[in-house]
Amino acid sequence: MTDLRRAIAARSTLLPCLGDPADHDSLLHLLRLLYETGRADLPLGRLFEGHVDAVQIGLRYGTADQAERVVAAVADGAAFGVWNADLPGEALHLHDGRLSGGKSFASGAGLLTHALVGVDLAGGRQLLLLDLARTPPTIDRSFWRVTGMQRSETHVVRWWDTPVAPGDLIGAPGDYVREPWFSGGALRFAAVQAGGIAALLDHCTAHLAAAGRADDPHQAGRLAALYGLAETAAGAIRTAAAGWFADDAARLPLVAAARAAVYAAGGLAIEMASQAVGVQALFSAHPLAAAITDLTMYLRQPAPDAQRMRVGAAVAAGVLTAGL
Repeated sequence: MTDLRRAIAARSTLLPCLGDPADHDSLLHLLRLLYETGRADLPLGRLFEGHVDAVQIGLRYGTADQAERVVAAVADGAAFGVWNADLPGEALHLHDGRLSGGKSFASGAGLLTHALVGVDLAGGRQLLLLDLARTPPTIDRSFWRVTGMQRSETHVVRWWDTPVAPGDLIGAPGDYVREPWFSGGALRFAAVQAGGIAALLDHCTAHLAAAGRADDPHQAGRLAALYGLAETAAGAIRTAAAGWFADDAARLPLVAAARAAVYAAGGLAIEMASQAVGVQALFSAHPLAAAITDLTMYLRQPAPDAQRMRVGAAVAAGVLTAGL
């Protein structure tokens, strides 16, 4: 078992539940666990969030037998993930019980034990939960040539005429994009990203204290700004969590607002941290170097403009209002 898989298994034991949180306290517990994981290790946070997503989907849409197998696998140290990004020109398809095609941006390839993948059927996108020991893909590692999040092992995977069992199909076509889970799930990765912003504050504080420069007025101002940005990101996550069970109409706009707030705070925090530490932050051995490049990469989630549009529409409709 790899160190990252072992870390995912260890964090699984800290989850308030394996399925969807049933109340505000369990949701906040989950988000804080994701936040602290991202704060400690952003690539691990990315993988752990995908594990949580896949397990929740399996329990939400699976049969009783499938749910039992998911729970047993997690208890045995399994690591799950969701591979849903289509590979251009080689879309994954299922024909006569056999799987062919590929997925791109498959985080944890070569590390995960189980993966949820989507194939397009007549009724919509159908999910399959694959035991990767039984249905191993080929892994193209030449794709992941990036400056950040290298350790997330995000590669291209392919299958060719691979048999799958009827019990590998999870739920019905279209389940994957059902709301509020599809858009609302972004709150999980936003919590990991917010933890990554807090890590910038941690590394800058440690660096300046060790250098005897923390009391420099300019540096103190930068630490204050970084603290404000970290709190802005965390506060947006808390607000969205508070609204998840309290207001159905505001639920998804609040998640979109959290995503937008974390994205904006993250960009400013990266700039501020780079100014605080200076050229040393560009040395690969400095802990801030990986923290900056990993967060820069992880913030690039799809459609940030669409999130702002959703928030703006909710404000215009009176669904979201500012208050204390």
